[in-house]
Formats: sequence, structure tokens, C-alpha cells
Amino acid sequence: MSNPNIVALKTIARREVMRILRIWGQTLVPPAITMTLYFLIFGKLIGSRIGNMGGIDYMDFIVPGLVMMAVIQNAYGNISSSFFGAKFGRHVEELLVSPMPNWVILLGYVAGGVLRGLMVGIIVLAIAMCFTHVRVPHPFVMISTVLLGATIFSLAGFVNAVYAKKFDDIAIIPTFILTPLTYLGGVFYSVRVLPEWAQNATHANPIFYMVNAFRYGLLGDQASDLPLWTSFGVMLFFVLALGWLGLRLLTKGVGLRS
Repeated sequence: MSNPNIVALKTIARREVMRILRIWGQTLVPPAITMTLYFLIFGKLIGSRIGNMGGIDYMDFIVPGLVMMAVIQNAYGNISSSFFGAKFGRHVEELLVSPMPNWVILLGYVAGGVLRGLMVGIIVLAIAMCFTHVRVPHPFVMISTVLLGATIFSLAGFVNAVYAKKFDDIAIIPTFILTPLTYLGGVFYSVRVLPEWAQNATHANPIFYMVNAFRYGLLGDQASDLPLWTSFGVMLFFVLALGWLGLRLLTKGVGLRS
């Protein structure tokens, strides 16, 4: 007999995946178009004038950052909109009164966000191959970084959805926090070119560690701005902290029970 928790987890995750695929024109196509424009404008036009960054061709240098940017934004956006939609439609209450534990609910929604992040990441990486030769000297580092990064921002999107009271609240965090952190996280430049005070400020940005680890996996250690273990340590900390917070919010019913 199947474990009922596993069945429930698969059901939630499958529903999230079907939602992503059903509206693929909204979930998968826009990131592909946006990233193609980034590669054309920043890679081909501006990159040809920059030359290289830290000894690496600029087009190659921005590929890891753009892939991670797409993964982060889509993992976050998927779960924040999906779970808030469940709150708005009031069918999240059916999950809360069911016998499934809270970790199953959280993990099911996070799985949907991670899967969308992975799908978009694969699409963007395929687009990058049209503009440059992509090398993968450390595939395990690359894959684990994508999984951890997508998990972190899926959990962050879940927390946002729990506290959100209207649809406008869903857009506040991506617009005023997530986007600035992404652009200031080393996507388009190496932290080594910044003055010391700016380097110290960048080290307080969690996205910097994800981009750095993914760049290490895709381009090798010469592209890394800090030790790999530091990046993974920071990412694991955020996974544990946000996972604990998400479970805590579900247990207390914050923003979920009227």
C-alpha cells in the first residue's frame, strides 16, 4: 500500500506542474524572450566592447548569472502566485483540514516552484548555447546550486504568499527587493572590480553566493569570487531557516485561518 503522505505530495506537485504546462505561454515563453534579449544586448552588443571579465569572455561570464536570475525569479513567482491563489480561492483551507502534515503541503508547493525554475533554467541554458560555447567542468556543483537556489526562493515566495493580503502584495517583494538584489548580485560583473565597501555590501546579498557557485560549476574555479564551501554554507543556511519559517507559519495558520 502506498504511503498516503507520498501520494498527497505527488498530487500537489503534479497539480503545480500541470498548472505550469497549461499556461506555458505565461510561465515558460516570457523568460526565454527576456533572456534572449539580455544575451543580444549585454552579450553581443555591449559585451563586444567590454572584451572580458577577469580573463573570461564577457558573453561566457554572464551566462551563469542570467541562468540563475531566471531560475530565482521563476521559482519565486510560481509559488507566490500559486499559493496566494489558493488562499484567494479559499481552497487552501481544504489542505489545512486534511490529515496530511504541514511538511507535505509545503514540500508539494516548493517542488512545483523548483520544477518551474529547472525548466526555465534549461531553456535559458539552451538559448545560451546559441550565442556561446557552454562548458560544464563541475556538473554536480551546477545542478546542486540550481536546486538549492530554486528551493530558497520557492520558500521565500511561500512566505510572501502567506503574508500577502491582496495581489498587489505579491508584486512588492519582486519589484523592490528581489530585482535589486539580483542585479547587484554579480550577474553582470565580478565583485573584484568593485571598491572595497561595495564588495563588503555584496557579501550581504544571498544571490551573490548562488551566482558565484553556479559560475564555478559552469566556468571553473577561475571564475569564482570566493570559496565554494562558503557559497554552499550560505545557501544551506537559507534553506533551513526559510523551511523552518514556512512550517512555523503553516502550523500557526498565520494569514491562512480567519
